Amino acid sequence: MTSGRADTNRRRILDVALAELLRDPDASMDQIARAAGVVRRTVYGHFPSREALVAALVDDAVVAVEAAQTEGRAGVTDPAEAVARSLLAVWEVADRYRLLVALAQRAVTVEGIRARLSPVRDSCTELLQQGLESGEFVSPLPPPALAYVHEQVLFGLLEAVNDGLIPAEEAGRSAAVTVLTAAGVPASRATELVAGLD
Repeated sequence: MTSGRADTNRRRILDVALAELLRDPDASMDQIARAAGVVRRTVYGHFPSREALVAALVDDAVVAVEAAQTEGRAGVTDPAEAVARSLLAVWEVADRYRLLVALAQRAVTVEGIRARLSPVRDSCTELLQQGLESGEFVSPLPPPALAYVHEQVLFGLLEAVNDGLIPAEEAGRSAAVTVLTAAGVPASRATELVAGLD
């Protein structure tokens, strides 16, 4: 098999696996192979286990989140607006993968997920540092710890949507307001800022 065809097969398997796992989190490798129109051996040729397949999907999600975060804050100088815009952009991607988050936490260690998210967290830390230095943000936490808080807020809201506690269409705005208030932005300003970005 040529590397071009192998890459195409791998991409197709990942795309189909995401759809299948979002539909049925317990989907087997056999189900994924059938849905992708390949034999089981082809799936195992790319991914030696279901855990490896889920880990690859998590890697894809992290790349998409990092791109969304960068795009969302591009050209924005106000730290609060940059946080809100980047979080709204990230939510669009995260919402697509939200059922995968729960699945990944079973298949990929929490430390593994945190390690994969380190470039996103580093960028968030830098933005929080700017906001704290300018007085836009106020927190007793240092920027790296505050970035972890923001990350956990997002994970928590993804799980809240999965559990039916908040509608997905409201969660992105809620996440942005919650993250801004956690950074010390008054709730009224955070709400008004996020509403103005819709």
